Amino acid sequence: MEGLGEPGKPPYTRGIYPDMYRSKLWTMRQYAGFSTAEETNKRFKMLLEEGQTGLSVAFDLPTQLGLDSDNPRSLGEVGKVGVPIDSIGDMRVLFDGIDLSKVSTSMTINAPATTLLALYVAIADEQGVDRNILRGTVQNDILKEYIARGLYIFPPEASMRLTCDLMSWCSENTPLWNTISVSGYHMREAGCTAVEEVALTVLNGLEYVSSAIETGMDVDDFAPRISFFFACQNDILEEVSKFRAARKIWHDVMTSRYSPKNPKSTMLRFHTQTAGATLTAQQPSNNIIRVSYQALASVLGGTQSLHTNSFDEAIGLPTDEAVTIALRTQQILALETGVAKHVDPLAGSYVIEEMTDRIYEEAMLLIEKIESQGGALSAVRSGTQQRMIHESAWKHLNSIEEGGLSVVGVNVHHNEDEVPIEGQILDPDLAIKQVESLNSFRSTRNGEASINALEDLSRACKSEENLMDYIIEAVKAECSIGEINSVLMECFGTWVSPSGV
Repeated sequence: MEGLGEPGKPPYTRGIYPDMYRSKLWTMRQYAGFSTAEETNKRFKMLLEEGQTGLSVAFDLPTQLGLDSDNPRSLGEVGKVGVPIDSIGDMRVLFDGIDLSKVSTSMTINAPATTLLALYVAIADEQGVDRNILRGTVQNDILKEYIARGLYIFPPEASMRLTCDLMSWCSENTPLWNTISVSGYHMREAGCTAVEEVALTVLNGLEYVSSAIETGMDVDDFAPRISFFFACQNDILEEVSKFRAARKIWHDVMTSRYSPKNPKSTMLRFHTQTAGATLTAQQPSNNIIRVSYQALASVLGGTQSLHTNSFDEAIGLPTDEAVTIALRTQQILALETGVAKHVDPLAGSYVIEEMTDRIYEEAMLLIEKIESQGGALSAVRSGTQQRMIHESAWKHLNSIEEGGLSVVGVNVHHNEDEVPIEGQILDPDLAIKQVESLNSFRSTRNGEASINALEDLSRACKSEENLMDYIIEAVKAECSIGEINSVLMECFGTWVSPSGV
């Protein structure tokens, strides 16, 4: 249609590929990780057997904070919200029987992203897989941790160094690896609006681009491997428009500011996860329907990969049954509904085009406002984004409490006689076994090699060298995640945000 442009052509409003799902479906990448590496490995294999096309690793909180399972701060959290990974021994078990040359793996890890990527590379080396063909994503988006989640370790400047070290190393060693997944998802989950999600995500992306260029990298060396991660909530038309607007914004700002030669440097490729914040513990079966609509909006909006939440996640870790239903939701959408046969099928709709333009304009104004105040990193130091998200979250909560926003089963059509369902129950002894396994691992390793590797890493931290090779050597010397990140903390220090969170 006149004025709309074509799919696969700049500014990519209508999608980054001409044929979209006609030639290749989106990657069905279900997020999984719990209890132990062994149990998570079983879940991975079950999902692959059921037709999943990519792996996505959820790590427990201690791992996300660079802590070993026997650290006092880990008490009560080992294996609760993801898989505990203490060492290369756990990584071997996690990917046992899984050929890393044939799967794409996403790892949701940020502060210790260098360590977890190092472990993945080390396992690939053990399997004899050429680093050049490794495919996957490491989230590596530390800015949103300061803004929305609080799972950071180091001060912002040190974190940005680690982020850029990973990006630079991958551009030379693992060219097919997505070095960063700039995440709006967690900010949306924390309460921001659709417009704020787009604006804050793009701002963080631009901060990474600027930082990488300052280290001497060329924009085309790393920008094609930047990916994005968005939430998808219940307002179908707004979410579709949000994805279309985000693609146009990224193309426009990257083109105008950096003039890349590679067209892929201006393409916004993104993964979508259906919205955890919309799941309800009341009438949890309703969540199947919510997730289905959100998945539909994600596909209509042109996502490259998708995770569909399980209906029981508001209660606990998902059961095998719930996980299978979530995967089947994507498969039915792909194979039975016909939406994959059409490229940007809502293009030309007055509502969609008007909403796309509005989100574009409002997000650009917000981007300009924060950049006039020093940009994303400066705003992190002042707590600007946090305050914005908190205000939006408060408005949203009040709207539900006052009945302005309907949530079926919560404030409308609720059932006082509802019988609650049980989520998956984890064996509490598994955490004890994990600690015992870590102690056994330490007792059998070459202690001298581990000490030497940590000393080499410490010296490198005090220089301007890229740290990735040192971290890879440390994990191969069987240093634990906690030991490696303790060295980094000794060199870089820690940080407390302006909000105290």
